[in-house]
Amino acid sequence: MVEKVSIFNQPKPFKMIFFIELWERFGYYGLQGILAVYFVEQLGFSQQDSFVTFGAFAALVYGLVSVGGYVGDHILGTKRTMVFGAIVLAIGYFMMGFSILQPNFIFFALGAIAVGNGLFKANPSSLLAKCYEEGDSRLDGAFTLYYMSINIGSLISLSLSPVIAASFGYATAFVICGLGLLASLISYFVLRQTVQGIGSQPDSEPLKMSYLAMIVGGTILSTLGCAWLLQNIMMANLVLGLIGVGVVTIFMKETFKATGAARKKMIVAFVLMLQAIVFYVLYAQMPTSLNFFAIYNVRTELFGFNINPVSLQALNPFWVVLCSPILAYLYTYYGSRGRDLSMPGKFTVGMFMCAFGFLSVAAAGLMFADSTGMVSVWWMVLVYLFQSLGELLISGLGLAMVASLVPQRLMGFTMGAWFLTQAASFIIGGYVASFSAVPENVTDPLQTLPLYTEVFQNIGIVTLGVAILMAVTAPLLNKMMKAEDNTVKGELAQH
Repeated sequence: MVEKVSIFNQPKPFKMIFFIELWERFGYYGLQGILAVYFVEQLGFSQQDSFVTFGAFAALVYGLVSVGGYVGDHILGTKRTMVFGAIVLAIGYFMMGFSILQPNFIFFALGAIAVGNGLFKANPSSLLAKCYEEGDSRLDGAFTLYYMSINIGSLISLSLSPVIAASFGYATAFVICGLGLLASLISYFVLRQTVQGIGSQPDSEPLKMSYLAMIVGGTILSTLGCAWLLQNIMMANLVLGLIGVGVVTIFMKETFKATGAARKKMIVAFVLMLQAIVFYVLYAQMPTSLNFFAIYNVRTELFGFNINPVSLQALNPFWVVLCSPILAYLYTYYGSRGRDLSMPGKFTVGMFMCAFGFLSVAAAGLMFADSTGMVSVWWMVLVYLFQSLGELLISGLGLAMVASLVPQRLMGFTMGAWFLTQAASFIIGGYVASFSAVPENVTDPLQTLPLYTEVFQNIGIVTLGVAILMAVTAPLLNKMMKAEDNTVKGELAQH
């Protein structure tokens, strides 16, 4: 008889981690949803400069996560680093409000947000991974529900942030993003007893003030450095490239230091992270090219209501929240019976979903636009459905993949390396989006539609090719993952 496993049967710390992540993501996605438009409408950026600057900012946001993972693992502790990062993030969002009066100040605010996110982001997921024993069948379901918390936060903020910015001004919207971080901190302090005894080694030791002073000083210097890099984009790309080379070098060194099945699992993790880069390039199109496509070429009436086109980005978390429990149940149900689809298989299906999404929106522009160059909002509903399914199967499981394939001692670092894939992708994604940049003073939908259609069609075709390649290699990767069982059995037999 198969034991019944519930996706909601999670350890007590899960609730706390769920809520601190929800409110932190409320703040971040509220900013992300309106930032590229803010650059153009309030600061006078061209669309091309807006997309590339947005890409560099997002790259810094994720590129610094591996640093935060290291600080959490080895210096301050996972929980302390998480709290300190949330405080820095809150300061950054409140600083954003002042950029209305002093435009150059925005770079310092964005620098603080990038550093704060770097300190925060790897640590809740690292803490969650520490709550499960190796081989626990609840892990995929737990990380899918954790990913749902991210999207509940972003659903609320992406729905409200563009409306608040349009009605009450961008400064008000940025301040509300900061309030999300205060809610995240409150969630931690109310529920912190549930993570008593869970964390990295420094969490179990008294706080060393010299370490805290070092991190505070490093945070200030890093914020100033990020502000400078955002005003010198090519240098930002170079620095992130060097960080990427460093992280990959360390990862490969640890991979070759490992032997047998452990090495094979780390190689699989590395290949899946390369595949994830392609997904995140597509993901970067939502606040950039897809966002401006909605502004210029989508009729935004839905059920009799005229929706702010920027708020259509909320369709992404809407679909993720709707589909997360279903997928989490399927993973748990089939996983407990040994019939779940492999991780490489899930990544492959996710990439096909993303390809179908961009090919759908290209088809909408080619065949279903009206005489004025506008397409129905239902095409955006469809593209975000495909994109969100792809996200759940790739990004939503990426953290679970790291937790299941990488040794515990490298957990925080590798969580950071996973987010570094997003950094590389946002740089590439910003430049990909710039191909759809509309020339200044061009607003006629009949002129913008062919530009968007061609870019989305090319993205869809390339993604489809990547998905087919992934389908061909998935069986080999799956075999490498399963090699652990054979190796372990062989070692047990020898003893």
